[in-house]
Amino acid sequence: MDNNSGHHFIAIFGGAVAGSEAAYQLASRGFRVVVFDQNILPYGKIEDGLPKWHEKLRDKEENKINEKISHPNVHFVPGVQLGKDIDFVDVAKNWGFTAVLLATGAWRDRPIPVDGIDDYVDKGLYYQNPFVYWFNHYHEPTYNGPTYEIEDDAIVIGGGLASLDVVKILMIETVQRALEKKGIKTNMFQLERGINKVLEENDLTLDDLGLKGCTLFYRRRAIDMPLSSAPATTPEQLAKVQGVRQKILDNFLKKYLFKFEPCWSPAGTVVEDDRLTGITFQKNEITDGKVVPIPGVCETFKSSLFISSIGSIPEMIQGIPADGQVFKIDQDECCQLEGYDNVFALGNAVTGRGNIVESQKHSKAVSLALMDEHLHWQEEDYQAWLRGTESGIQQQLNVIVDRIERKKFMPEEVIQEILRKTKALQSKTGYDGDYNAWVKKNLPVRLEDMLD
Repeated sequence: MDNNSGHHFIAIFGGAVAGSEAAYQLASRGFRVVVFDQNILPYGKIEDGLPKWHEKLRDKEENKINEKISHPNVHFVPGVQLGKDIDFVDVAKNWGFTAVLLATGAWRDRPIPVDGIDDYVDKGLYYQNPFVYWFNHYHEPTYNGPTYEIEDDAIVIGGGLASLDVVKILMIETVQRALEKKGIKTNMFQLERGINKVLEENDLTLDDLGLKGCTLFYRRRAIDMPLSSAPATTPEQLAKVQGVRQKILDNFLKKYLFKFEPCWSPAGTVVEDDRLTGITFQKNEITDGKVVPIPGVCETFKSSLFISSIGSIPEMIQGIPADGQVFKIDQDECCQLEGYDNVFALGNAVTGRGNIVESQKHSKAVSLALMDEHLHWQEEDYQAWLRGTESGIQQQLNVIVDRIERKKFMPEEVIQEILRKTKALQSKTGYDGDYNAWVKKNLPVRLEDMLD
């Protein structure tokens, strides 16, 4: 341990994959760290965005986060949202932290690019992030969040993993409820392994259940969907990858019995009685890899429910400079926030996408937006992504630490004042500093335990 490291205090906002790894790396080098998280537990999209049928992966990765944040040099502060419960400028300039790291992730849905359509959120239109959050938690006896009504024949707009997760949720929920009406008991885990198999076992079809199934609308072709991470730098490789993408989608269509409409982009709305009841789509063609609208070819599709799943972007926070839909940073290898010499961004708060530009020396994996880009969620793939995330964070921290160690040591009175403010915030949620006891007390009820 570097004895001098203890003279610095680092703040990290966000305690999930990127934030917990940064906290652990810094704490292991002897730095004192405060991890602020907007949630009661610091699991981010592993808890709230990874659909709950991935229970083994979820538990394994949350345990790894627990191991990192329970390091004795890490002070955890739950239930504190940057920009709401705590002021960013105040923390960055007045608290006295040597450095502030932003690992807040991408929690805001990318808006549908249709004028006025957001006027109908929760009136015929849902967005992916709150919808999946509801699905992951509504089974909990104490759940008091938003409730979402599931409709048959819904339309999902998107084309990555997140949109396929939304499609699976819709099909699982509607089929399970329809089976229950016929007196057939099943559960989410059985249906997730294949709705087609469950129906075959009961000699039933969607028609027999009175269901049409939902439809996924994508602005490109099936062969363009980001469903394979294999390289495609030559025409031969591209043809092979496109074949794999088509095969993967076909397999999903077979297992979950939804429909697919390629090459349509949302362009207009149909509103009745202050509800979104239809969307006019523009037909596209793909030319030299680009989406090209076909002039004059539009069609209106009606439904009682539309769900947008076209990507996630960071939530903008007062005081943090923005560059469009992401944080504005100086283009250096440690992602320093523009206008601040002690604030650095980690993960997809930098780009709002599933990768960080190579000039920033991040692994492509340093982002939870990979959930939008990789389909199978095989454990080995997920583990490879997480290890890549850790490697990317380590690379970035090497540069950040070098800058930190050039700074003057913090006076003891500043350290004590940070500790005082930290404890005051902890007390507001009843957190007493025992991280493992806090996790045990606040871990949500698991669906699999309720089914035992």
